[in-house]
Amino acid sequence: MDSLEINKAIAAVLVGGIVFMVAGLISEQVVHPKRLEQSAIKIDTTATAPAAGTPAPAATLPPIAPLLAKADPAAGEATARKVCAVCHTFTEGGRPGVGPNLYGVVMGPRAHEEGFNYSPGLKAKTGDWDYEALNRWLKRPAAEVPGTRMAFAGINNDQQRADVIAYLRTLAHSPAPLPPP
Repeated sequence: MDSLEINKAIAAVLVGGIVFMVAGLISEQVVHPKRLEQSAIKIDTTATAPAAGTPAPAATLPPIAPLLAKADPAAGEATARKVCAVCHTFTEGGRPGVGPNLYGVVMGPRAHEEGFNYSPGLKAKTGDWDYEALNRWLKRPAAEVPGTRMAFAGINNDQQRADVIAYLRTLAHSPAPLPPP
């Protein structure tokens, strides 16, 4: 291979790099990403009235205290890692994902993550995440806070919910005391 062929190869690589760089600069000028001001997914939270002659669904959940007495935090961790870890983190000081970090959430204030963009319905809720509030939330978030951005259907199994709450309780320097059964 003579020196002319080597020069052609080097020139081809340099021209390719320059074209790639110029294309990047032009694309930055042409494309301006815009952050959405509201969620792109609309969740219908309007309740439909039951048809005549059908019983209304039970609005009450069993008390969480007896379920927490026999809850297994290890099973709750496995469930949380499977269904919650997609959006949430669990480490102290961890960064939020799609959802807020859940360290210290039990008996902590609602909308506890500084700078996280909570839905207006959740921001309007007062009080702390006590055991019963977490039980209702994990059963059906959209029923507990209409208009929530959390697109999670919920955990129907009562004992699984108690296991997850027992696991979340362990995510603190000093876990909150369990309610009396």
